[in-house]
Amino acid sequence: MGTIYRMPVSGIGTLDNGYRYRYHTVVDKLLEQVGGNPKNVRFTDLRKLCDRYFGEPRQHGSHLVYNTPWPGQPRVNIQSSKGMAKPYQVRQVLKAITRLEETV
Repeated sequence: MGTIYRMPVSGIGTLDNGYRYRYHTVVDKLLEQVGGNPKNVRFTDLRKLCDRYFGEPRQHGSHLVYNTPWPGQPRVNIQSSKGMAKPYQVRQVLKAITRLEETV
């Protein structure tokens, strides 16, 4: 079955006819795409991921700075480079999301 994008979280659902399906949010699908190629990520896509996992940025301007919930590395910093995200920042965001999911 296809992906259903209107669901609020990913997981397993059941249709009225009893068939089970797996659904993903748009952000989950985006996370899969970004993880596959961190060198070709639009800045707006990276921002969507950061907004979803870390909330609103605490600082706006040329850099967006997001707080993380653990001590030691308390922020994620991203910036646009001609509409694209910088690959090293994409990798940092992916690492922070992985760490965040492991602690939950």
